[in-house]
Amino acid sequence: MSKNKFKKIAQDVILREIKSLQKLKASIDKNFNKVVETIINCKKGKVILSGVGKSGIIAKKISSTLSSVGTPSFFVDPSACSHGDLGQISSNDVLILISNSGESSELKNLIQFANRNKSINLIGIVSKKNSLLYKNSDIKILLPEAKEAGPGNIVPTSSTIMQLAIGDAIAISTMKQKNFGEKEFKKFHPSGSIGAKLKTVEDLMLKGKKIPFINENKNMKDALKIITKKRLGVLIVQNNLKKTNGIITDGQIRRVSEKKGNLENLKVKNVMTKNPVTVNKDILAAKALSLMNSKRITSLCVHKDKTKNKTVGILHIHNILENNIQ
Repeated sequence: MSKNKFKKIAQDVILREIKSLQKLKASIDKNFNKVVETIINCKKGKVILSGVGKSGIIAKKISSTLSSVGTPSFFVDPSACSHGDLGQISSNDVLILISNSGESSELKNLIQFANRNKSINLIGIVSKKNSLLYKNSDIKILLPEAKEAGPGNIVPTSSTIMQLAIGDAIAISTMKQKNFGEKEFKKFHPSGSIGAKLKTVEDLMLKGKKIPFINENKNMKDALKIITKKRLGVLIVQNNLKKTNGIITDGQIRRVSEKKGNLENLKVKNVMTKNPVTVNKDILAAKALSLMNSKRITSLCVHKDKTKNKTVGILHIHNILENNIQ
């Protein structure tokens, strides 16, 4: 089989799955709203997912996604539920069962258990309208019929793509309804590339005694001592009211020194750059890096709320790069 033929097979598979997703998009109805509302209103119970085979793998993924975006959830093995694990499911829970056929024997005990406990909301995500799961679900998500991508229409491909997509749609809908934003998302993703992207300026900035402050009325002799001691290559200049009104960098010191020679007796306020660039402590560090690049600077004064002249920290480009933020 030629390489070009493999390419053609890949394109055919993807095209067939795209068509199945287009059918799914067109099939979304008021039942989808009911699913999202039921999950959001699940205050006293848990959101539990289950499925068999490939549907079970999809159920695990959906459960993980829900948990990561503010809806605590877990997966139960339907086979284990027949041997005691039904005890994990209790009143006021939302039980989401996923099955292509809706007739998987392993799900029958779960369906019967939910039907006996009327306070459990059973949501069925299924492709067959006449199936046991569809008939016994409180809320039904009927996935449209779609041909599987493999030969013989037997390999779960298009059907599992639709299950995954409807799960993502449910998760993102609940996320938006709960106003679950970057700040909340960060709590559940402290590590890895996602964690790095979600770090704020406050997470990385230097604060307290590490901030290189100097009064505007001091001599540059004092400024040179502080900038050498702090080793940041920058000084934050304040007036007598401790309000930030300027900044001095080591590059700036060199340039002034070349023009005026000995600058030790000059006042800090005569050398500083007025109105330094400042950012709020709550913005993403990646955004701060973008600002640095656009302004061609290596340090930012950090403030909180709207008090821009009250510096609570300093962010150096090294603080950002050390955390692999791009």
